[in-house]
Amino acid sequence: MATETVESLPPTLEANAEQPPLFDGTTRLYTSYTCPFAQRVWITRNYKGLQDEIKLVPLNLQNRPAWYKEKVYPVNKVPSLEHNGKIIGESLDLIKYVDSNFEGPSLVPNDPDKKRTLEELLSYADKFMEMLFASFKGDPEKEAGAAFNYLEDALKKYDDGPFLLGRDFSLADIAYIPFVERFQIFLSEVFKYDTIAGRPKLAAWIEELNKIDAYKQTKTVDPKQLVEYYKQRFMVPKLSTPLRL
Repeated sequence: MATETVESLPPTLEANAEQPPLFDGTTRLYTSYTCPFAQRVWITRNYKGLQDEIKLVPLNLQNRPAWYKEKVYPVNKVPSLEHNGKIIGESLDLIKYVDSNFEGPSLVPNDPDKKRTLEELLSYADKFMEMLFASFKGDPEKEAGAAFNYLEDALKKYDDGPFLLGRDFSLADIAYIPFVERFQIFLSEVFKYDTIAGRPKLAAWIEELNKIDAYKQTKTVDPKQLVEYYKQRFMVPKLSTPLRL
């Protein structure tokens, strides 16, 4: 398994922060400590033991530096990765890229059936999030329940281990856990909805993931701040912007 070294995290960059050198040979992960999309890549980096190879550049998404959009990544979102003279974005693409282009334990199974399942799970991730967002304005038990039932059923497919692909921790687990982590907090606090009630596989999955240092080191979200942020951003008449906390 990957290194268990706990790194000292660099400070978050505000709007007035100086831009790091660009394309100087250093591989940089532009991220946010509160963004679940960026957390996917952060977990992948940690699990593969790439703390020295991939440097974190954390941004304050509510007060991000202008140079990030102007000179680094015009899309102006995180995560993005600076590697080999180019900038790459989109979290699901990036976790695959980091896994296949850097050393460290593989997060993709060799078994063909599990590879197909992995792709199916990654393809469903956006739908999973849409169902959970919808639950904020509808019936959490019905809409969020359907999303978590999907994971519960997916976890039943392989009986050789607790993860989405059975025995081995994979990109599938990484794709879902940042969002499960946040929605579990929010749905419990605001709607008193217990995401793991009646879902023993999901409960065991979360328990196992919380034993993985690569993931534990990325759990930096303050539950109280998360709940207040979600209330303000998503429990309003119109949901118009994507999740960033």
